[in-house]
Amino acid sequence: MTASALWTSTEARAATGGDANCAWRATGVSIDSRTVQPGDLFVAIEGPNFDGHLFVADALARGAVAAMVSRRPGHVAADLTADAPLLEVDDTLAGLQALGLAARVRGNPKIVAVTGSVGKTGTKEALYLALSRGAPTHASKGNLNNHWGAPLSLARMPADSQYGVFELGMNHAGEIAPLSEIVQPHVAIITNVEPVHLEFFSSLSQIADAKAEIFAGLRPGGIAILNRDNAHFDHLAAAAKAARVGRVISFGAHDAADARLIGLAQHPTCNCISADIDGQAVTYKVGAPGRHWAINSLAVLAAVRALDADLGLAALAMAEVAPPKGRGERHWIEFGDGRLLVIDESYNASPVAMAAAIETLGAAEINANGDFGGKFGGRRIAVLGDMLEMGPTAPQLHAALAPALEAAGVDQVLACGPHMAGLFDALPKHMRGSHAATSAELLPAVMALVRAGDTVLVKGSLGLDMAPIVAALCGLGPEFYVNGSNGPNSSVAGG
Repeated sequence: MTASALWTSTEARAATGGDANCAWRATGVSIDSRTVQPGDLFVAIEGPNFDGHLFVADALARGAVAAMVSRRPGHVAADLTADAPLLEVDDTLAGLQALGLAARVRGNPKIVAVTGSVGKTGTKEALYLALSRGAPTHASKGNLNNHWGAPLSLARMPADSQYGVFELGMNHAGEIAPLSEIVQPHVAIITNVEPVHLEFFSSLSQIADAKAEIFAGLRPGGIAILNRDNAHFDHLAAAAKAARVGRVISFGAHDAADARLIGLAQHPTCNCISADIDGQAVTYKVGAPGRHWAINSLAVLAAVRALDADLGLAALAMAEVAPPKGRGERHWIEFGDGRLLVIDESYNASPVAMAAAIETLGAAEINANGDFGGKFGGRRIAVLGDMLEMGPTAPQLHAALAPALEAAGVDQVLACGPHMAGLFDALPKHMRGSHAATSAELLPAVMALVRAGDTVLVKGSLGLDMAPIVAALCGLGPEFYVNGSNGPNSSVAGG
């Protein structure tokens, strides 16, 4: 069966104002020649350290049906054949943006944009699950949330999509507004404002202003969904009002929240929730553990209700929510005479995300005889790497994690990076496992420490490269369970 066309050469030429030298039908769009799939339109983006035009021939060899290239002399690779299928435009980034804008209007889908200091990707994925239960829905993949990723995600949206969900990210002021103006959302979600990217901002209020840029492209009468529990709610609500949004819907445990948490039962592998979603009582399960997932699920269901989508189907879909890779994904490993649980939070780190991950580790069930049947008593082990882009307050922010680790009942902390040295020194001596400058240097100590029955949290900023520690732990034995709405030996079921 032939896949339906996402773009024809005629449609792409009309959208971009470019010139196509032959007819073609593309089933996808790519900006990375290494991941091109047969049928893709390859867009030769130019970045500060690379030029996609150098990889056009490779993309075509991998099955791309055509390449969008710049008309400027010297920008089309010399190794192309004379009949290579090309869409020539003045500027390929502008061409990609034009393609995204055309996709945005051709089917008139309802669009949700999601930003926030933490929780963007998980909230976006949960909202995709919620909306796709009832209608064709498109969402950006992974964290394609910057000036390349947002228009690329739009350009990939099929014409029959009734809903689109897009993540918008930033680490400097002025980056979200142009993305919002491309996406033009009907609903804008800000999950929270927290001390992230402090290296580039002088205050949290500046971070709030940067997140509020999401209102720049909000459609007339659009809806802002804001975290009522967050200290910057009033700041964001005022910014929304100044942007003339149609309505502000709040979410959280706060008594005044429109989408309000009423009851929460936290389990090792999920949350069971009762809530009032803008006047509608709902009881449901979120298939990922941790209070932060419960709170963000309220934003998801608030958006569903704001869009007049099926709230019941959306609530049922929340049971399928699973943490994205590197953001809480769980691996149960057969190891020794028992099993090992590895919680993969290796993708990134900030103070609020660290606190949430530590709380989740504290909620893990550790049996006296070893979790999952180990010979020895199971332990909670935290393997932590530096939180980057924290600015001059970095030493204090790292050391301040010590009380949370103690409160969570963590037995051993292994840490890497210069800032984590401050946390290591702030811990009671019995909790100090090991400290190293890098994750590679820390790895042998981690592998020597773990034993059957342990639950191991691995978390740190992407620049600390904590993922190899996760991979090494997962390589200790066969995995018998990964993620899912219920873990092994769980008694939690139903909604």
